[in-house]
Amino acid sequence: MKLLLINGSPHKHGTTYAALSEVARTLKEEGVDSEIIQVGHLPIRGCLACYSCRTSGKCIIDDEVNEIAKKFEDSDGIIVGSPVHYAAPSGTLICFLDRLFYTASFDKRTKIGAAVVCARRGGCTAAFDVLNKYFTISGMPVVSSTYWNQVHGANAEDATLDEEGMQCMRNLARNAAFLAKSISLGKQTLTVPASERGSRTNFIRR
Repeated sequence: MKLLLINGSPHKHGTTYAALSEVARTLKEEGVDSEIIQVGHLPIRGCLACYSCRTSGKCIIDDEVNEIAKKFEDSDGIIVGSPVHYAAPSGTLICFLDRLFYTASFDKRTKIGAAVVCARRGGCTAAFDVLNKYFTISGMPVVSSTYWNQVHGANAEDATLDEEGMQCMRNLARNAAFLAKSISLGKQTLTVPASERGSRTNFIRR
């Protein structure tokens, strides 16, 4: 089993990396492989709304998004980490996730999703809510912990001193491993639920 851990911070070894590293270490203890992928420092632009991905199956902007989409499809789930910028996830990460989730058209309902946010002080829950919406709109089971998945600190060293935050990361990893394994076992004996499609409304009466 393997989970992708996405680092949306522009700082490769900052607070978000410290949080994701604790998740990765605990996943390893639970027998689950993981890969931390750094995207926060990349010049990733937003979606062009050109819809070419509907026919080509990939984004017309051929950058790391297409490369990671293949890894996402082959994985058992994704854990997305972000610093808090103005009570929201980093702008680069939002651009990345918008394009990743829209262009990666495979069925994501048997992949787990989780968000991790890091801040010096405030804005964590607002950023956390934004990230979780990528999973819920895709029908993905969302992994929780013993508190909201957040770590506080001005730098990586501070983050490691946030005992409750790091405890939360370990519990998140254990829950993620359990849920991913459970889904894998379930797919051996159960059928993925049917998903209705086709009814699209725009709330305008004619």
